[in-house]
Formats: sequence, C-alpha cells, structure tokens
Amino acid sequence: MEEEQDAHHRRQICNNCDRPNAICLCHVLPSDLIPTNTEIIILHHPHESRHKLNTTPLLTKSLRNVTRIPARRILRRHISTGIETSSPSPPTIYLFPSSPSSPAITISEFKSRNLLNHREISNPPPLRLIVFDATWKHAKEMVKSSEEVLKKAGAVRVCLDTEVDASVSGGTIYDSELVLRKEPFGGCVTTAEAVARCLGAIEPDGEEIERKLISVLKEMVRFQSKFLKPMKPRPKLLKKRFQNQQPLEQEEEQERVSSLVLKI
Repeated sequence: MEEEQDAHHRRQICNNCDRPNAICLCHVLPSDLIPTNTEIIILHHPHESRHKLNTTPLLTKSLRNVTRIPARRILRRHISTGIETSSPSPPTIYLFPSSPSSPAITISEFKSRNLLNHREISNPPPLRLIVFDATWKHAKEMVKSSEEVLKKAGAVRVCLDTEVDASVSGGTIYDSELVLRKEPFGGCVTTAEAVARCLGAIEPDGEEIERKLISVLKEMVRFQSKFLKPMKPRPKLLKKRFQNQQPLEQEEEQERVSSLVLKI
C-alpha cells in the first residue's frame, strides 16, 4: 500500500527527454537529431552529471554526432590520435578559457586559420570538439589532468569570442534568459550555450544549429524561472563602527541645518 502511494506521489518522467512531465522539453527538441560535421566529445564530471540543471542532456538529445564520457580526465582510449589506427586523426580543439600559462585562440580565429589551411581541399577533414562539463573548479582540474593526452593528440585550445573576466561577478537566472545557475565570473556560459556558439562559428549551417540549440536552452531556463521565489534585495550591512558613526553624523547635519536657519 505504501509503495502504491509513493508511486502516486512520485513525479512522472517523460520517456523521451527524461525530464518531469511538468517541465518536458519535447516540444522544442529537434524531431530528428541534428547532424554535424564536427565530432563533439563531452567530458562529463560525475558530480555535474547528477545535477538537475545540467545542460549536457540537451545536447545529447539534440545532436547526432555527440559522445558523453563520464570521467574526470581525457584518456588515450577516449580519442584516437591516429597512431594506433591507419586513418588520420581529425583536427582536434578543446574549449576552455585562456590563461597566462595556457593561452587560447578564439573560435573565430581558429576558423580563419582552418579555412586558410584547407582552402585547396574540396572535402576538408571533419573537426573534433572536446568540451569539459563541470563546475569552474572541477573543470580546471579536468583540463590540467588531460593536457598531456591533448598535447599528444595535437589539440588546440580555443575559447569563445567573449572572454571570461574573473574580476566581474557572473550572471544569474535573473539577469539572462540563458543562465540557469549563478555563474562564477563574467563571460561564463552553460555547456549547451558554449557548444552552440562553437558550432555556430565552425559549421557550414552553424547559424541554424546555434539557433535551435539556444531555443531549447531558453525554454529550459523559462521553465526553471517559474519555480523561483521573488527575491528582495538584502540591505547592505555596515560594520559596527560605521553604524555607531551614522547617528552622530545625522545629528551633526541636523545641527548644521538648524544653525543656518537661525542665521537666515
């Protein structure tokens, strides 16, 4: 009897998008998986994969040529380097912001270089895109532990045209229709948006692919915003010494105004 009651109160999950029926995204997901020339590999941190607001499922439900790898670092078996196989390895890029020790080129700059290198080839080789899906802290650890394998594979580090600014606080769901969680820094985006922006720049029909992926993400954010409670801005707390000074300053200001009135 108790099991039947639990089953009755348990949320019903959509068999297609694997989300609760109340926030099902099937109406915006592509009816057919979107084909891409780019091979997309998403290294999915185990902690992030359990998060309800993770956006990697949006990509696996929308794109045909995508592989999700639940792991903390890239291993040699995850990507073909062209050494173990007779076929050449495709050009590989991995998406992560630039740093002083590991600079990155923008995706637009990479596209220009890639087109220049293959301008005489009628059918240029497909591209492989590696993305790290995790929190900012975990993603940095994942990239660092994967650098040796990425270097052997000849992977190029790329970043979005909008750079991450660590001096600026990141946005929230209240600031943008594309943000699900509080971002650590300005310029940070979700994994779904990052992949959409990349494909928008490097795919032949990238603008249409980007538009479809962004529309799915926007709908997910819209659903999530319905369950948010309105937040009242918290008053800025002053230190005790400033709190004690404030009444004195107000009294002095009142005395100054009174003396001016008397003189007039």
